[in-house]
Amino acid sequence: MADLKFDGRVVVVTGAGAGLGRAYALLFGSRGAKVVVNDLGGGRHGDGSSSNAADAVVDEIVRNGGTAVADYNSVVEGEKIIQTALNKFGRVDVLINNAGILRDKSFAKISDQDWDLVHAVHLKGSFKTTQAAFPIFKKQNYGRVIMTASNSGLYGNFGQANYSAAKLGLVGLANTVAIEGRKYNIFCNVIVPTAASRLTEDILPPDLFAELKPELIAPVVAYLCHESCQENGSIIEAAAGWAGRCAIVRSNGALLRQKPEDQVSIEAVKDNWSTIRNLSNAQKLDTIEDATGALMASLDALRGTGGDRNAEDVDSFEFCNKDTILYALGVGASVASEKELRYLYENDESFSVLPTFYIIPALQLLMSSSNVSNAVPGKEVSLEQILHGEHYLEIVGEVPQEGKLTSRAKVSEVLDKGSGAVIVTDVETCDQNGNVVALNQCITFAVGAGNFGGPRAGTKAVPCQAKPSRSPDVTVSQKTSIDQAALYRLSGDTNPLHIDSNVAAIAGYKRPILHGLCTLGFSVRLVLSAFADHDASLFKAVKVRFVKPVLPGDTLKVDMWREGNRIFFETTSVDSNQVVIGGSYVDLKSVKSAIKSTPTNMSSLKSDAVFEFIVDQVKQDPGKAKSVGGVFLYNITKDGKQVKQWTMDLKNAKVFEGKPEGKPNTTLTVSDDDFMQLAEGKLNPQQAFMKGKLKITGNIMLAQKLAPLLKTNAAKL
Repeated sequence: MADLKFDGRVVVVTGAGAGLGRAYALLFGSRGAKVVVNDLGGGRHGDGSSSNAADAVVDEIVRNGGTAVADYNSVVEGEKIIQTALNKFGRVDVLINNAGILRDKSFAKISDQDWDLVHAVHLKGSFKTTQAAFPIFKKQNYGRVIMTASNSGLYGNFGQANYSAAKLGLVGLANTVAIEGRKYNIFCNVIVPTAASRLTEDILPPDLFAELKPELIAPVVAYLCHESCQENGSIIEAAAGWAGRCAIVRSNGALLRQKPEDQVSIEAVKDNWSTIRNLSNAQKLDTIEDATGALMASLDALRGTGGDRNAEDVDSFEFCNKDTILYALGVGASVASEKELRYLYENDESFSVLPTFYIIPALQLLMSSSNVSNAVPGKEVSLEQILHGEHYLEIVGEVPQEGKLTSRAKVSEVLDKGSGAVIVTDVETCDQNGNVVALNQCITFAVGAGNFGGPRAGTKAVPCQAKPSRSPDVTVSQKTSIDQAALYRLSGDTNPLHIDSNVAAIAGYKRPILHGLCTLGFSVRLVLSAFADHDASLFKAVKVRFVKPVLPGDTLKVDMWREGNRIFFETTSVDSNQVVIGGSYVDLKSVKSAIKSTPTNMSSLKSDAVFEFIVDQVKQDPGKAKSVGGVFLYNITKDGKQVKQWTMDLKNAKVFEGKPEGKPNTTLTVSDDDFMQLAEGKLNPQQAFMKGKLKITGNIMLAQKLAPLLKTNAAKL
């Protein structure tokens, strides 16, 4: 197993002069991080100050080949600590709020000073330091935060009312930071350590003190801060080489009235008290939305409406290679591509199943789910109201190529959006041995089902991710068949919207539209062709948002950006020039190869060769390109339909397939054949414009500057 590194990361550790903080700082320093070692150098009661503690840890990190800087500021002025990181290293990625003091007194004897000082260091200090780092994390779309709580906070402890209150306060602070930071890839967790430190050196028994080494806890904290760890909003207890997750649970409780119009009496509370406090079937509630949802379920039961959101729908799904081959054909796989034969021929030595096939068993279960139809309190939702908004698929085990799968669906949360309700449903799919092999999350919008008094925002949905702000690394295009929807529906989605013109007209479409999940299948298959060399075993997960419909026969263009093993992608219908899938990504286990931007419809365009030649010429003489000084968008057509776009950004000497980031100065629309004629000098641009073969919008005069450039290239070509 490869070591988890923190190369390039900047880690701030408060209270790092000894004990746990020192162990954290040394471990991060040994794994490649640049460390800010913060310590005021005071005693455990918060008195005094010294630079010796922080300096000693910095010296130790540097002696071991690491990089570190000392900081002596109080955590109450947390912005100064973060500024130290920025001044020295230019960024900050991880913040570990570890600084603390003790002022133990029995509850009756705690002074205002004892209370205020403990809260200032533990709670306010963590708040101020995290608040200073948060906008930096948000801007870079990355951050990891650790809050340090205590068993005294979770369970209470004699003589530590001030300390206990501050430590449990950190749990509430962490929960909110986790919620507000999640969409910016900022994760916040709580560590509950039991370790030998200067705070406990004369409190714990000597034999226990010797076992509670900080070095046994540091790896737990380090993993929570690694980019590969997706944990967020959790409480992790650790001590003596053991770690476990803590959680707040709630009993199923009891209804204290029989009808909505009834009042609650003290006697009713007394009579139900044993049920109220019975934790034998307790539920773990992660969010305030969970708590609200459970309450709404109780009210549903009282009113006699709505389903049990904790219930699961279960369904079995049997399939064989004929089903997987039919699915592959439905999402555009073709024997014209030698490497796609593995999806279409059961005797191929590399026969495999396209990973998006494992959406099918989840979809079939959801189409008949009573939990989904009863998910909105007081309302029954029909399939006609449902719009598929987002989807997430993750392969978590070894998926079979045929056999029987069992899926279980559960509504995770229901959000009130006013005009409708968002229903988040999780589906777990298992093989015949009960092993979980795939996870699906379907986010649907129930039109007209809103205004039921539920929460507006949630935390259960796997978030979409914005594409990088640069030109795509790879673009791949493929034309769908006019019969694509008719073929794809045989894999299970028989909604007549996709084949019946009358139903499509009622829904407001000029003809039947393609299934969104078919477009998803096309997109993922093309991503696998570009970055996995068609190897389905490298697929890990996909997340998409469905934006606009696609008509069968449209050409799909998939723009892709690689960031490590994550491939961001955006799918556009070339015919409508609209994004149809956005905010999307595929996670791969590893990247095997990447292809150049080429169409996969096996009929390459003549104009591609010219543009590729122009790319080379611009690279050789960027000054000549910049002398033109404009941004030109070429819409290339074939058989009357737009099939590709090229951008000539001659302001920046860049030529690439796809649209420019901003608005082009001039847009030129020309057929593939006519563009070739223009490049070869066989067609006069002015005559082509007058005859309608060349359409120009925007700055027409600027387009005249292109003639010498294209003519020179044509001669060399």
